[in-house]
Amino acid sequence: QVQLVESGGGVVQAGVSLTLSCAASGRIISDYRLGWFRQAPGKDREFVASTRTGATAAYAESVRGRFIISRDNAKNTVFLQMNSLKPEDTGVYYCAAKYSVGGNYDFWGQGTQVTVSS
Repeated sequence: QVQLVESGGGVVQAGVSLTLSCAASGRIISDYRLGWFRQAPGKDREFVASTRTGATAAYAESVRGRFIISRDNAKNTVFLQMNSLKPEDTGVYYCAAKYSVGGNYDFWGQGTQVTVSS
């Protein structure tokens, strides 16, 4: 089992930056794909970004060029640096992990709220 705990959410104004962290425990996650997802009020959860060691990171079109996903395998942690935040970035941000190349994510955090005011 992998336990994931997100942190770093908050209420910010549009245009600023915010960095989320996700600390993993239970297993060494260096070989896992780690992803960030978000869910806005009244909407389905959507993919934001993902990273796998040695591979190019993937981003949703809505955040490409503004968000940066990174990982510190020594600390079992993944980060999401969010720049130029917009009100439409508001939502609960979830960290997730999976070992397999395909398929669904197996492990999820509890989420952290990000609210961007205009």
